[in-house]
Amino acid sequence: MSKPIRWGILGPGRIAGLFTTDLAKVEDAVRLAVGSRSQERAAEFAAKHGFQRAYGSYEELARDPEVDAVYVASPHPFHKEHAILCMEHGKAVLCEKPMEINAQRVREMAACARANGVFLMEAMWTRFNPTVVQARRWLAEGAIGEPRLLTADFGFRTAWNPQSRLLNPELGGGALLDVGVYVVAFAYMVMGAPKTLQVTGHVGETGVDEQVELLLGYEGGRAAQLACAVRVSTPQEARIDGTEGSIYLPAFWHGAKAILRRPGQEPVEWEGEWGYRFEAMEVMECLRAGKKESAVMPLDESIAIAETLEQARRSLGVRYPME
Repeated sequence: MSKPIRWGILGPGRIAGLFTTDLAKVEDAVRLAVGSRSQERAAEFAAKHGFQRAYGSYEELARDPEVDAVYVASPHPFHKEHAILCMEHGKAVLCEKPMEINAQRVREMAACARANGVFLMEAMWTRFNPTVVQARRWLAEGAIGEPRLLTADFGFRTAWNPQSRLLNPELGGGALLDVGVYVVAFAYMVMGAPKTLQVTGHVGETGVDEQVELLLGYEGGRAAQLACAVRVSTPQEARIDGTEGSIYLPAFWHGAKAILRRPGQEPVEWEGEWGYRFEAMEVMECLRAGKKESAVMPLDESIAIAETLEQARRSLGVRYPME
């Protein structure tokens, strides 16, 4: 038996429900407390998902001395405020992606974690899914030689609702922050930080980016071609082309399959589970080891990803009212 880790949920919305459903599958993950701005909503979520305590404010959750780690799942313009509240009360924080709406806010969150000596990680759950772990393993083994070209897209068509989270600038809407973070983080995982960035896109009538195409350039002519959208559907797949083969991930952000192809050889298909529990397991393993950051999703990388997303957004002329 490992040391139990007692979890709190801040912001009991849809994504928190998905995370919590998967958290229930993790051994020694204790569902302890839920914090909401509404006592009724907190109690309803706690009853539905098996939490022991329900608080009608985020402050009460942060002050609970028995909570070890908090999953922050509020809208992203509020991540900094809510994560810092929890960290200043000594809580480890798993913060839903994107970490925040711009890089400066992410830097402040990282500084708070380091100043208080507490754990903080961006909830880039895709990176911990077994299929992506296997892709990283193939890359580390040199199975496709040198990765030269990466292509990844994530687009879907949301219904027209100017007040929705996806289209409302007051809520940090737009494709880059909602789904662009997936493709940019994937490129960072494979290629590292880019040397150059070229951006094209479409800004809709609410003033947020609805469709964005990015070309990330690297040393030696390596490149990542990325696309994201919230008003047009795309295949949502990723491919890494190297000098000795390729790795293909259909439905890369939540898929259960990875395919390795090399010239003259039969394709190798790898299938595995996927879900939110794997990022929770990473947090728990780090806490038990006394780590303040994850080596798989370190804070400096979250800052760099936020810088790239912000640079892309600013190049399209998108600025949020709270900036």
